[in-house]
Amino acid sequence: MFKNLLTPFLAGTALLALGLQPFAADAQALKKLSDTAKEIVAPITGKTDDRLEKVTTFKHQVTGVTVSEDGRIFVNFPRWSEDVPVSVAEVMKDGSIKPYPDDEWNAWRNAKMSEISPTDHFVTVQSVVADGKGSLWVVDPAAPNSEKTVKGGPKLVQVDLKTNTVKKVYPFPPEVAGPASYLNDVRIAPDGTFAYFTDSGSPGGLVVLDLTSGKSWRVLSDDPSTQAEKDVVVEVDGKPLRRPDGRQPQFNADGIALTADSKTLYWQALTGKTMYRISTEALQKAASDPGAVKAEKFADTEPTDGLWIDKQNRIYLSTMTNNGVKILGQDGKVTSFLQDSRLRWPDTFAQGPDGAIYITASHIQDSPWFNKDWTDDDFALFKFNPPK
Repeated sequence: MFKNLLTPFLAGTALLALGLQPFAADAQALKKLSDTAKEIVAPITGKTDDRLEKVTTFKHQVTGVTVSEDGRIFVNFPRWSEDVPVSVAEVMKDGSIKPYPDDEWNAWRNAKMSEISPTDHFVTVQSVVADGKGSLWVVDPAAPNSEKTVKGGPKLVQVDLKTNTVKKVYPFPPEVAGPASYLNDVRIAPDGTFAYFTDSGSPGGLVVLDLTSGKSWRVLSDDPSTQAEKDVVVEVDGKPLRRPDGRQPQFNADGIALTADSKTLYWQALTGKTMYRISTEALQKAASDPGAVKAEKFADTEPTDGLWIDKQNRIYLSTMTNNGVKILGQDGKVTSFLQDSRLRWPDTFAQGPDGAIYITASHIQDSPWFNKDWTDDDFALFKFNPPK
């Protein structure tokens, strides 16, 4: 069936390729066939899943997403390959975005970096997390273009969702977030006492922040559990992901998940196939003895960006190789859940109060890191219902 429908279209295309022009009537027919062919070929070359619902689209690359206890949606746009006009935004009911918490916090621009303080402005936001208790937490590694951190810029910002104002700023000292650091994602303990981060920069590691005292410390820094695995190749679109100069990207500790009881932390290097875990009690005690911390291998996985753990302790993996979502059980078994060609580089997860799981598509393989220019701009936010 598909062959018969496509034959006239392909024949016309062949004529054009040879420099021959079909008759005008044929050209109109070919155009119709071309449009039809696109609709037919799409399901063959791509894959969609009706369970994945598009929420809205954005003009700039989106990474983080979170949903508050009352259903408000927040996203962030990292300053990686362009000087984005908004770092943190609230997604309004009509799908539009509004700078959050206000324009001033989003006023940083690369061209004006010498004029704007990095301590009280968003520089390069990588993650946003609502804690379900009235606060939005914003992770700012402050490393424009994923290069050297801006002095005084790395921080965690707490925003009061009731007043829509910044409540507190937790700056990270140079010994915790150094020049080559890149704080990637955060999980907040339900009791509001500690925050746990992955650092995907150099060296990779974990960071612990005491939210009461403001003191922070590195854990498992430069440890094999937080480093990219040298023998792992990240594949997208059926081929290895390479930079224009041929180099393979090496992403350190990235995805992170915290159990509902706040007792166990999971993480994984993006360029890796091993998930690790550790007790949060050990991480807290590491303030006095970081070297005493030992990571435990949990499961064999595959390159993945975002992690999310639900109340059943199932861990969701965003898998860029197949534009999909997989689920890792506590038995260590990974099962495929959904696959959709619209999920170009599925990135961050968040779960709403209604149980729906939100996920961003950040299109990293289409970025100037791996192409001369952006080759795609359909940045989107999706959601799906988890299995029963």
